[in-house]
Amino acid sequence: MRAAAALSLSFLVVTPVLAASGDWRRDATRDDARRIERLDEAWDAALSEARRGGHGRDLRALGPLADPRAALARPQPTPGAYQCRTIKLGSQDGRGLPYVAYGWFRCRVQLTPGGDLLLEKTSGSQRQAGNLYPDRDRRLVFLGAVAWGDREGRAAYRRDAERDQAGVFERIGPNRYRLVMPWPKQESKLDILELKR
Repeated sequence: MRAAAALSLSFLVVTPVLAASGDWRRDATRDDARRIERLDEAWDAALSEARRGGHGRDLRALGPLADPRAALARPQPTPGAYQCRTIKLGSQDGRGLPYVAYGWFRCRVQLTPGGDLLLEKTSGSQRQAGNLYPDRDRRLVFLGAVAWGDREGRAAYRRDAERDQAGVFERIGPNRYRLVMPWPKQESKLDILELKR
């Protein structure tokens, strides 16, 4: 009995249990916390590069989605199904595409029995999944990971640093939200996942 208890305790130590109702700073890697701290810098660099690349009209058409100051109070999304799409701004090396807008896919938000909010993109070739943590009046923090391709199951945060994602989740209108991921590990300077009903 003691051996079984020790084994299960050692498993808990090795495998972090992330609770979105807790403090995101305890669960985030140092690199991901730094990305979130540099959010304003990512917005500035990504928007500047997209404008220099001739996408000013595209950015204006996005309205509050591409406005760093558009966050509204009460950022907690209602659990359920959403339409979602990804906008990529800027390129990591300055030579890639400065603006890419993908089509609409499916996302969902779930509320666990413990009160945690989980966000998951359920269709498409890049599918984020992770926890939404309380942070400020106008934002939540997302810690998650991305699964690639159709055959992979849900990815988990802190299992593979190349798949980890961190960002800020905000409400930008009635039944309209965005997940802003600064300095992602692939392709862009800033990724925006738009969600709407």
